[in-house]
Amino acid sequence: MADETADRPPARRPGGRNARVRAQILAATVELVARDGVVGFRYEEVAELAGVHKTSVYRNWPDREELIVDALLRYAEGLASVADTGDLHRDLADFLMGIAGGLETPFGRTLEQAVQPARQSPSVRQALDRVLDQRVAAMRRRVDTAVDRGELPPVDIPFLGEMISGPVHLIVNRGLRAFTRADAERIVAVVLAGIRATAPHG
Repeated sequence: MADETADRPPARRPGGRNARVRAQILAATVELVARDGVVGFRYEEVAELAGVHKTSVYRNWPDREELIVDALLRYAEGLASVADTGDLHRDLADFLMGIAGGLETPFGRTLEQAVQPARQSPSVRQALDRVLDQRVAAMRRRVDTAVDRGELPPVDIPFLGEMISGPVHLIVNRGLRAFTRADAERIVAVVLAGIRATAPHG
């Protein structure tokens, strides 16, 4: 008996080719935004750099700003996670090293410049706000766990995030020296010690 499946077309993998094309377009957008900035980004160059047809870009992102927003959010995924190894100090130091590594890339530098609200459209600003919200949410999850375990007193998490990440931005943006693991360890140690020392005692 002949194999009836022989003449059937292969099953289409969900998202297969289109997912790859979208990934190529987003990667090209990241590269172009890193090179030219959000303001200087040219929609027309994406297809050529991505190695896809122009219609693939227009079909997936009819609007230039939607493409930039998706690229910003895709890039930021790597900056919005905090591991839970059971050691809060280590996890926060790792988090700071991840932020520094991201900021030191061309796209990270562009992203940092793009935070200036006067230079951006509302939709790009909203994307940047979402990036920051994701980071705060990741921090909240990890710190809430530490509080539940008794490693840390209850704390204002956005404030904690600003205290530990602020110096990273300062050191990286000044560009006078590299941000090191020793920097991350010192920042976390000082901030956590301050939080524990100033916690109200019931």
